[in-house]
Amino acid sequence: MSEEKNSAETYHLDQLSPTQKLVQMLSPVPGIACAHEQVFSAVTLTRETPRIFGGQVLAQAIVSAAHTVEKKQIHSLHGYFLRPGNVDDPLSYGVESLNEARSFATRRVQAYQNGAPIFSAIASFQSEARGPEHSSDFPMNVPDPELLPTAADLLGHIDLPMAQKVAYTRPFDVRHIATPLYTSPAVSPTPTNMVWFKTFEPLPDDSTLHQAALAYASDYTQLEPVLRNHGKSWLEPGMKVASLDHAMWFHRPARADRWLLLVQESPSAQDARGLSIGKIFTASGKHVATVAQEAMLRLPEYRSSNGSS
Repeated sequence: MSEEKNSAETYHLDQLSPTQKLVQMLSPVPGIACAHEQVFSAVTLTRETPRIFGGQVLAQAIVSAAHTVEKKQIHSLHGYFLRPGNVDDPLSYGVESLNEARSFATRRVQAYQNGAPIFSAIASFQSEARGPEHSSDFPMNVPDPELLPTAADLLGHIDLPMAQKVAYTRPFDVRHIATPLYTSPAVSPTPTNMVWFKTFEPLPDDSTLHQAALAYASDYTQLEPVLRNHGKSWLEPGMKVASLDHAMWFHRPARADRWLLLVQESPSAQDARGLSIGKIFTASGKHVATVAQEAMLRLPEYRSSNGSS
């Protein structure tokens, strides 16, 4: 009977669109509360590689932490990727309450696989408040997203599994302003990058879900300003990359199912690490979020003869 149930569940998941799979992934199931943690279980439904996509872990951590907070919205998250996650292993999240004040609440949230933490973060939530306001300006002369090619336009004709997955299985429509780095490096090196993005289908009217979806998408291209500046593409032979940490600040409400512009730059790269800062804007020019990430970037030309770098 259990085998029939598992088979039916697998068939059901196979029928979901990429956006529907995203919503399913961002719906963690509450479990038993331990002495210090509220536990949630989550699923991995996108499998581009054997490793869990970092944006998925970020997004699921946000939703799990938000489940333990009332009448406040997340305004910042600071997290570290501790170990690679495996798409085939069970995934759970533990949320600990560190502070519960009138205006702010703080949570520690960790993702676990096989009893070990793979991700650890601190998230802060705030109730609405009045105060001074200013924000960054929307960049000038940015082409409309509808004028730019999709990933399917660029990769759909390539008969390779990874190209097909990027072209057709991602829940987000990501469109680069400059030539994408999928298969070849930038013609002119520059430590900047810009992409439009949104989900392919509408999302439910849930503000936490949209914040989590923004975090999910923010991990797609955060390393690209570094790659673009050093003449590398995602197909660089012998290149090894891994996200080390990820921080995000949510300034204003935004819907992840409407076009958003991510403007990125890399202020520094050193010691086989690259830092990128990104600002997310609505199509109307509102600055809604800021993201920062440092990633490991190991290239074969910097490796010594004994294999270290």
